[in-house]
Amino acid sequence: MAVADIAIVTGASSGIGLRTVAALAADGWHVVATARDPAGSPELGAVAADHERVETAVLDVTDEASVDGAVARVLGNHGRVDLLVNNAGVGHRGTIEQLSVEEFAATMDVNFYGVVRATKAVLPAMRAAGSGRIITVTSMNGVIGMPFSDAYNASKFAVEGLMEGLSPVASAFGIHVSVLEPGPVRTPFFTSMRGHTEAGATDDPYAPLLDTYNAGMRGMAQDGEDPADVAAVIAAIARDERPHLRYQSSTRASDLSGLKLVDTTGDSIVGVTRGLLGID
Repeated sequence: MAVADIAIVTGASSGIGLRTVAALAADGWHVVATARDPAGSPELGAVAADHERVETAVLDVTDEASVDGAVARVLGNHGRVDLLVNNAGVGHRGTIEQLSVEEFAATMDVNFYGVVRATKAVLPAMRAAGSGRIITVTSMNGVIGMPFSDAYNASKFAVEGLMEGLSPVASAFGIHVSVLEPGPVRTPFFTSMRGHTEAGATDDPYAPLLDTYNAGMRGMAQDGEDPADVAAVIAAIARDERPHLRYQSSTRASDLSGLKLVDTTGDSIVGVTRGLLGID
């Protein structure tokens, strides 16, 4: 891989995104690390200072003009985008009765439409180049619907369907599409989650269930994956000559997804859908 290969990472200010920036830079990529406010993340500033191949840029996945402008500047400065890592995302706790339609929409705006905006922005240049990679960080919630995660589940299921359908079409133009499904990860994600993160009034019919679920999830998060280990998987996908559609970032995640998926790599599905397009 040439040093000039250009990667864009969304949601790079902390957690998996931040570690992915460092992992890709260590692998020789020139990384454009994006966030709504990159200057507000001392950790990202430190990574950029440590790696000459890292630059930061403002990109808000909920703002189409921001996404298009950021990608246009990368293309103007570097002439190409070889890799997009869709990592930006938000969590939202609550079951359907507890959440408003507006809360569902806000979650979809970041987790689903944010991926749509970023992917649409890079595809024309990748298609023209006849090459490129798109890696989208989804979640085990994109495979298995978890309790009190209705909006989050819906957004991640939607992203999985989007990328699964895009994969065979993009492959006809030399573009590899993959999704990564982490299990619980030790990041601020759980503490920054929106919605009904704690049981409400004592007469809340969901309170006992939510208390039990929260206790279990806190334990899973404390025992979860290191974000650097997840980033290492993303870097490995990025350098794989024949990447799978679907990856999990740990044995726990693979075992859980295996309860539902016959083929945890997704290759068999893509094989069938590529055939519908006349692609061997």
